[in-house]
Amino acid sequence: MREFTVTSTLDTSGKCCPMPIVETGKAMKAMATGEILEIIATDKGTQKDIPSWCERTGQTLLSMTEENGVFHYHVRKDR
Repeated sequence: MREFTVTSTLDTSGKCCPMPIVETGKAMKAMATGEILEIIATDKGTQKDIPSWCERTGQTLLSMTEENGVFHYHVRKDR
């Protein structure tokens, strides 16, 4: 059970590196501090890329799950 409310959803399914990260960066720029972005991806590389991107940019990775090859990330904008 998650304890946050998704503000916006970004579906990058079918896209490969670097597009999920590029699109995540653009989506986060349009969001206000404290808002939550749900990222949906099928690229396995996002398992390392999204957490690394969050660390580099000062955002908070709230959750990371995978079901049937589809990855779901929840990121809070902190900056």
